[in-house]
Amino acid sequence: MNGGTADPGETGQFLLKSTDGSARRGEIATPHGTVQTPAFMPVGTTGAVKALTAEDLEECSAEIILGNTYHLYLRPGPGIIKSLGGLARFTGWNKPTLTDSGGYQIFSLKDISRITDEGVEFQSHLDGSRHFFTPQKVIEIEHDIGADIIMTLDQCVPYPADKQQAALGVKRTYHWAQQSLNVHTSLIGERQMSTSAPMLWGIVQGSVYKDLRTISAQQIVSLDFPGYAIGGLSVGESKEEMEDALAHTIQYLPEKKPHYLMGVGYPEDILMAVSYGIDIFDCVLPTRNARTGNVFTSEGQLTYRNADYADDDRPLDPYCDCKVCRRYSRAYIRHLYNQSEITGMVLATYHSTYFYQNLMRDIRKAIEEKRFEVFRREFLARYNGSCS
Repeated sequence: MNGGTADPGETGQFLLKSTDGSARRGEIATPHGTVQTPAFMPVGTTGAVKALTAEDLEECSAEIILGNTYHLYLRPGPGIIKSLGGLARFTGWNKPTLTDSGGYQIFSLKDISRITDEGVEFQSHLDGSRHFFTPQKVIEIEHDIGADIIMTLDQCVPYPADKQQAALGVKRTYHWAQQSLNVHTSLIGERQMSTSAPMLWGIVQGSVYKDLRTISAQQIVSLDFPGYAIGGLSVGESKEEMEDALAHTIQYLPEKKPHYLMGVGYPEDILMAVSYGIDIFDCVLPTRNARTGNVFTSEGQLTYRNADYADDDRPLDPYCDCKVCRRYSRAYIRHLYNQSEITGMVLATYHSTYFYQNLMRDIRKAIEEKRFEVFRREFLARYNGSCS
């Protein structure tokens, strides 16, 4: 299947440009530009991808970055972001952005949150203050933050979860999605938005239970969102369980709308998910690992903090053409890390971010050229070899 170029003015449009099996090459038009897919979103939880500037992200060819509603709500607050022109302008990124709803914090901050059918009460991890997030409040916050793509509030249950617990999460996720859509539609009318309106995407839950995934997907798709996310995976289940749940769920999502797999970030998992038709990914993995002494390379993960690299003058990745690999050695970056020099974190984070964006560029090209599975095999053959 082939198409022309998406019109950046037609916000919300997903253009499916070509396919290779179930792998898809597309474009998503947003108020701040067009996102080339498959795309990987660097995570800028509080409005910044740690250790990188907007210029760095542009040099790495990032298509879109992710911010988090819960964290941005606490600091600096949606009012400040709104008064300064929205998330893209506030951060100096000025390109497409997406905000998670805070649903993941229901999972990750479960010890300081309380869930009811009406929403979730958080105790701030910053100062202990209490805040109650309803689906309506979340959408109002996300509108004020002003991202191009915003997500409904959902309940991500932990793994393992018994079926009753997972079913309750599915029920709440659907109920909250209905409320979110109503508020979103009302705000667009009240604020007289047209091309500047954010896109609201729905989220499918259900843990690893196929029947619950089917119910959740059918419920969320019935609300006719412009895009759909698969949530509740990569939370502790095995890779086999994740792939099984993904393969089952995606068959219920509309082909002509974008598919987002939340929180999945290992290169092998991205390639697997692309083969099923996933278009967008996000994960803290590449940047978080880089700051703690481990980077992703074409030959697999490299723990550059190890003593083996104390006098190694090779770049982090001999097959990478990023500015870090063209100039700096493993030995130097290891030295910076061991001295707690922030420059080491910056260099490592830049490389891993570049590596991921280059992987996505190669994936897009392989799909266009109808050789995705060949690319996948060749990439994994080198990636799964041992770094020397």
